[in-house]
Amino acid sequence: MNITVIGTGYVGLVSGICYAELGNRVICVDKDRAKIDTLLGGGIPIYEPGLQELSVKNREAGRLSYTIDLQEAVRQSELVILAVGTPSLPSGEANLSYIEQAAAEIADVMNGHKIIAVKSTVPVGTNERVRDIIRSRTSESFDSISLPEFLREGSALQDTMHPDRIIIGADNHEAAETIAELHRPLTDRIVVTDIRSAEMIKYASNAFLATKISFVNEIANICEKVGADVTLVAEGMGYDKRIGHAFLKAGIGYGGSCFPKDTRALIQIAGNVDYEFKLLRAVVEVNQDQRFSVIRKLETIFDGRLEGKTIAVWGLAFKPNTDDVRESPALEIIRHLTRSGAHVKAYDPIAISNFQSMYGEDSGVEWCGGAMEAAAGADALCLLTEWDEFVQADLQELQSILRKPILIDGRNVFKEEDLAETTFIYYSIGRPRLNQGVKEEISALHY
Repeated sequence: MNITVIGTGYVGLVSGICYAELGNRVICVDKDRAKIDTLLGGGIPIYEPGLQELSVKNREAGRLSYTIDLQEAVRQSELVILAVGTPSLPSGEANLSYIEQAAAEIADVMNGHKIIAVKSTVPVGTNERVRDIIRSRTSESFDSISLPEFLREGSALQDTMHPDRIIIGADNHEAAETIAELHRPLTDRIVVTDIRSAEMIKYASNAFLATKISFVNEIANICEKVGADVTLVAEGMGYDKRIGHAFLKAGIGYGGSCFPKDTRALIQIAGNVDYEFKLLRAVVEVNQDQRFSVIRKLETIFDGRLEGKTIAVWGLAFKPNTDDVRESPALEIIRHLTRSGAHVKAYDPIAISNFQSMYGEDSGVEWCGGAMEAAAGADALCLLTEWDEFVQADLQELQSILRKPILIDGRNVFKEEDLAETTFIYYSIGRPRLNQGVKEEISALHY
């Protein structure tokens, strides 16, 4: 099949490369010439394990190309996929200006029947809006498809090539069958719905996963107060098939480009039809507060005085195996630390550059070139992203280079046996049994 994918962000680029890997001829289009030049040069403008190698492989095989020429791409293709960004507006609503602009540009260059599929995450009714825009600008025939994506950054290739399901929203059986046939090499779990239901499935899925995360974090906070271990609680809960283990890992909350944006958008979608989504509002509020659990633990240790303290931070990306720092808990945590007078030594294996661009100038942050460099001489270390490099760190060495052996584990990566040969003052999330004796150890320290 001849496919054009408009937009080379996470969704568009991964989807385009994977469609090419399936044997289709794919043209990826973007207005950003720098991105296209990077791709043409064999690079990748995002960090995603395995993606660069797959891009080069399919370009060399002649199945994949990159261009800024939307007209030529659309005219060569039977299927045109919109995968442009839909960032949040200040109100929480999705900004649809990019997708509306893309729809108009597609209409202006169409040269025959096309299937127009929207893969961007969009509010209910957007596909109809796209259809209306195209109809108003061309007499060519086309079919509209909602084709929501469910990939996770850091495991996007796995999620795309081995999806849990494919959702197709359509009002034309033949077009739906064409899209189903495209995806059958990936899975037989293909669900065809009306277009509005497909649009809602994406938001409902992300909202539910965000709810599981906030729920287990609330349980973790209670566990700390009653002396239970949230990791054991979550394990016991997860064996119930109605619940499952996925997304029941306590920590400092979710971030990234999807969950924060989509939960806010769904709250706004509900509000637009005079419905108050009370549960989802609570999910967002819990997640926002959870990242400050790290700050509260530091304030407990230092009697509320962070001024003059040196705090090491391991991890700036919102999750491991990505350089994405959008809505990363580290943004607010570091900002709070520096505003409280602390000096921050920060390190991330991949995301420092992106974090610096988003965070801006701050004389209170020292950007480090390695994990141990960041930890050296610090009064405390906060682990915010569970990169393998941090999980596999030599804790004996780490303890020896910290000024004080204080470790705040915001992702619960270390186990009892990991800490057995150390004297760390150790705080995790919802595991008070690992913190026995912490108060006594803190009282013995002098600052």
